[in-house]
Amino acid sequence: MLLEKLKNIVGEKGWITDPASLEPFLSEWRDSYHGQTAIMLMPQSTEEVSAVVRACVAVGTAIVPQGGNTGLCGGAIPDASGKQVLLSLSRMNRIRALSPSDYSIVAEAGCILADVQAAAAGIDRLFPLSLAAEGSCQIGGNLSTNAGGTNVLRYGTAREQVLGLEVVLANGDIWDGLRMLRKDNCGYDIKQLFIGAEGTLGIITAASLRLFPCPENLQTALIAVADAQAAVDLFAMLRARLSDRMQAFELIPDRAMRYVLKYIADTRCPFPDASPWYVLLEYSAGAAQQTLADELVPVLESGLAHDIVLAKNSSEQQQMWRLRHSISEAQKREGASLKHDVSVPVGEVGHFIAAAESAVLRSFPGARVVAFGHVGDGNVHFNVSQPKDDSAGAFLERRDAMASIVYDVVERFGGSISAEHGIGVLKRGALIQYRSQVEVAVMRAIKAALDPDNLMNPGKVL
Repeated sequence: MLLEKLKNIVGEKGWITDPASLEPFLSEWRDSYHGQTAIMLMPQSTEEVSAVVRACVAVGTAIVPQGGNTGLCGGAIPDASGKQVLLSLSRMNRIRALSPSDYSIVAEAGCILADVQAAAAGIDRLFPLSLAAEGSCQIGGNLSTNAGGTNVLRYGTAREQVLGLEVVLANGDIWDGLRMLRKDNCGYDIKQLFIGAEGTLGIITAASLRLFPCPENLQTALIAVADAQAAVDLFAMLRARLSDRMQAFELIPDRAMRYVLKYIADTRCPFPDASPWYVLLEYSAGAAQQTLADELVPVLESGLAHDIVLAKNSSEQQQMWRLRHSISEAQKREGASLKHDVSVPVGEVGHFIAAAESAVLRSFPGARVVAFGHVGDGNVHFNVSQPKDDSAGAFLERRDAMASIVYDVVERFGGSISAEHGIGVLKRGALIQYRSQVEVAVMRAIKAALDPDNLMNPGKVL
């Protein structure tokens, strides 16, 4: 019997079958997707993952890998049949190697992102991937969805932090690609196939990752601006002045700020009067004597901003970042919302937000747009809260109609329907609609070559 064989592979503490204990792993944070499984496996080694895959392949049973289950697109949830095996990487949480001289770390897939950051900090190095869920998301899931976060501006997405991978393939073979090389030009870059693939081609079990020098003299400011396009113009101006010392440049609308102040305890806006939009700026001054205040004097003189507050200490920095990181939680408490994680060219962020909001309000009068995100990389979280006089159920039933409106505007601006949360189940149809037939055919050919029996997270992405 398959279940008994799988239990023997992972050992006494490596499986869960109790329905009540399984429940937290069968739905996502937004509660949009629910699945069923007879068992969740928690292997402790790559060899155990390999043995699990071989056992499942032998009888044609599909496997759904899961990291910290912080996804938003249904990519880590089994289907409703109860026949798929859920495979959690949570017990594979060891740091295998750390090298300050090589600026690298080797972490297993189940390592919590915050723990990877802490391990790097312990040798006076920085692992720059940073996002709101870093206290619970896992590095394997971050790589499988090519996570972005707040530091993409300076360091790039998760994809750009990877030196090598260890992956269990769809037939159970183990590919050991844990190289530490910055240059390796031997044919196809195989590791890139698995980054962003959401477990549909194989299961990432470990990664060798790039580290960086710890930024010195971090300074943070909250800047009040008139509109989103003014924020874009401000970014262009400061990019020329601050170059790559600009760590983050985050856009926050007044509506999001009001939600946070309403629902999140011990938060406050440092400005006496509300502004239509805000920019949260973080800057690494390094050993230079010049302060961020000096750099921002021309900003006020230019008229691109009408007020600026600089954090005077680390406590105030944390308070400012809490305003930004609490937006999703606050919006959830405000009621039902439809969320669209999209990207457009950086210079078009303001124009896109204005055009998309106008298009949404024509079809959804009273809807409340909450568009925030990472101006420096063009990623906009174009979220829409339900109208105050509408029911949550009626609003959510129009998800597809809302998505079509937003994605049509994204397409018009030459953007992407998924910036950092992947495709999962949520955007499968949209992927086919908004990417060319040639591009989708290439994806299908890769899937067929690496997972011919369609047992690796089937029904996701494609």
